[in-house]
Amino acid sequence: MQEGKYNIKAVSNLLNIQPGTLRAWERRYKFIEPVRNESGHRLYTEKHLQTLKWLINKTEQGFTISQAVSLLESTGSEESGSTENRKDEQTIKLSDDLIEALLNFDENKAQMLISQAFSMYTIEHTIVGVLGSILVQIGDKWENGEITSAHEHFASNILKARISSVMHTIPTSGFLPKALAVCAPGEKHEFGLLIFTIFLKRKGYETIYLGESIADNDLLIVLNIIKPRYLFMSCSMQANLEATLELIEALKKDFPDLKVGLGGAALSFISEEEREDLCGIMIGETQSDWEEWLKV
Repeated sequence: MQEGKYNIKAVSNLLNIQPGTLRAWERRYKFIEPVRNESGHRLYTEKHLQTLKWLINKTEQGFTISQAVSLLESTGSEESGSTENRKDEQTIKLSDDLIEALLNFDENKAQMLISQAFSMYTIEHTIVGVLGSILVQIGDKWENGEITSAHEHFASNILKARISSVMHTIPTSGFLPKALAVCAPGEKHEFGLLIFTIFLKRKGYETIYLGESIADNDLLIVLNIIKPRYLFMSCSMQANLEATLELIEALKKDFPDLKVGLGGAALSFISEEEREDLCGIMIGETQSDWEEWLKV
């Protein structure tokens, strides 16, 4: 067992994460257990730091923290145990074969394996547990210099295209309000927004998905054309949060009947005081959170 040597303030400064957010993550997801010193204060090890860095990196790619923790468990790590303990052998074999096909630029085989995954599992499990897990592994391989950017682009484009195609085939109800889903200003990571849009469409909401961020003026044009009841935005990068909140305030003035919902990993890094001011627009991280927000 490694020795704990970082207190919570040091971890907060090193990883740019609020201590309150870190405590909330630990309490809710129990993915690490800091050791305690004689005074009862948390002490984090190097392994804890590595795990937290990995999770923060994935949230910046568009995953919610709950999705990132699930992916941590499904892909395996020194903290979470081996992959074999987390996933059944059939899923491991399918995922390994799919990664191999993607890295060999074998699109036909990759598409066949993706179809096989959708036939074996629920839409949610296939997208988050299988395809999302593979997206993470591909991204890690690229960051570690194990594959080229060409491999990463090819694999990511195929996986995201299949997720998007599933989203567009889900029937919706004409009786529920329209919703518009778009990434926040400066945002390019779409995965979390795709998952949320699929959730909305499976609930029956007619949802127009725009994906990556668009110019503010273009968004105003779209809102005037579509006239949605809801606007959902996803902000993954902390650096984009301020501009996102400013845009939301401006939209409230121009579209007083528009209900705005904001999600994404960047919200994990705000203070408890700020959360109180944003409670009306924060949609949460899990499906149960989203259900509750829609009820309100």
